[in-house]
Amino acid sequence: MDSKGDRAACVISIWKTGGMIEINRSADSQILCKSLLRSLFLLAGISFLHIRERMTLSPPRISRSVYPRKVPSIAFAIGGLTSFIIFASLLLFSHPLGSSLTGYLYGTETTRHLEFHHSSSRDTSDPNPSPDSTINSPPLLTQHREESTKALPTNHVSVEKEDSVETECDLFRGNWFYDPKGPLYTNNSCPLLTQMQNCQGNGRPDKDYENWRWKPSQCDLPRFDAKKFLELMRGKTLAFIGDSVARNQMESMMCLLWQVETPVNRGNRKMQRWYFRSSSVMIARMWSSWLVHQFNEPFSFAPQGVTKLKLDQPDERIMEALPKFDVVVLSSGHWFAKQSVYILNEEIVGGQLWWPDKTKPAKVSNVEAFGISVETILKAVAKHPSYKGLTILRTWSPDHYEGGAWNTGGSCTGKEEPLPPGKLVKNGFTEVMYEQQAKGFQRAVEDDKVGNRSKKMKLMDITEAFGYRHDGHPGPYRSPDPKKITKRGPDGQPPPQDCLHWCMPGPVDTWNEMVLEIIRRDMEGGRSRP
Repeated sequence: MDSKGDRAACVISIWKTGGMIEINRSADSQILCKSLLRSLFLLAGISFLHIRERMTLSPPRISRSVYPRKVPSIAFAIGGLTSFIIFASLLLFSHPLGSSLTGYLYGTETTRHLEFHHSSSRDTSDPNPSPDSTINSPPLLTQHREESTKALPTNHVSVEKEDSVETECDLFRGNWFYDPKGPLYTNNSCPLLTQMQNCQGNGRPDKDYENWRWKPSQCDLPRFDAKKFLELMRGKTLAFIGDSVARNQMESMMCLLWQVETPVNRGNRKMQRWYFRSSSVMIARMWSSWLVHQFNEPFSFAPQGVTKLKLDQPDERIMEALPKFDVVVLSSGHWFAKQSVYILNEEIVGGQLWWPDKTKPAKVSNVEAFGISVETILKAVAKHPSYKGLTILRTWSPDHYEGGAWNTGGSCTGKEEPLPPGKLVKNGFTEVMYEQQAKGFQRAVEDDKVGNRSKKMKLMDITEAFGYRHDGHPGPYRSPDPKKITKRGPDGQPPPQDCLHWCMPGPVDTWNEMVLEIIRRDMEGGRSRP
């Protein structure tokens, strides 16, 4: 391999790229190029020491017989040093100190210089794809467990020079990496944990799912800092509003904060509220399955008992409580799979698991109804005259039922690690619900009547990243019952399980790391952490 042609190619490549070694070169070629780089630096070092020695020693007595012998060695040293200066100058102009060069020389390449790309290749290796699933490539995930700070890239990377001006990076495109430090709390150190999410307390035998952390491609997402959160939110109230997955996130937040201070319970039947005395911070949770107005009384041809949703009217309980809040995290969607009737402009336009006249098509599907509800609640919050706070919309939380739905034999049993790159099986329902939610958000922020208030509306886009985390659900470990069934039966049917909510501690804690970072950017001027 070590031919004159290869060496020449390396020299040309290094000269053209300013000292960078191209990623797309073969492994042997990269080794040769690295050797040449090291040789150049070694030659420069020897030359420098040689000249320094000649200059610092006391001047010897010069005689005609000695002087000619010194000329070649001094010329050699000066020539080597000159080559080094030219080479180093090119290097410094092309890449500032602290660039990826040190990574190539010493193997300490970091993820902050990596850009992750999507692959268009298809994969059909999933043994139990759902009927409406297609194969798609995800934002790349890393499964190496070298060190807590190393998330080694796959082949789909390119090295880029980091911008000198710090900008707000995308928190939601990146990769998962294994962190041996583990979570910030345990199931035994948080008294607020709902038993169904207490996976370790319910007998789940593996624990690695607790150790995977999210790393954005272009910046860092720090571990949750409870003291930093309480200081940023001093005197303020954060409210989680939504369904049981919103409760899951609120309990994660409480478990993280509980490690530094025990709060006071100030809740009631209408709203959970926990107060932290040291900073006068309140964490609240409101239940709202659809985020819009709902009722059960008869309406038009919809009878008593069937839930009706006025898609163009927000949940009045939210609007009433809103002035008490400073930051609101909204989430919903999963209840749109349940029976309900959809009303727009005082007219029934559709229904889910209910539509009496099969000959007359509905105008609005449950997926479209979800998008409309998102637009409605966001516009109402933005226009509320007594609310000037930050509104965060968390996107659709993906479930991982394989081989069926939650009530038709779907399973996530035995998943112990995140899905690897290129193996994500996209669920058709998840895709369309996420799309409608994003469109609803976009319509709200672009509404002329919302105006500058749109700057206080943030989309926390977790759907794609958490599509990997099929390992993060309770599965069959939903209760501490020692007699519960956790294995498939003789007929191959899985036991009842939860592949929607998230174990605690577990991936759901990352949501609150993101919430903290979004709040920090809003309050400290929007800069990203390098």
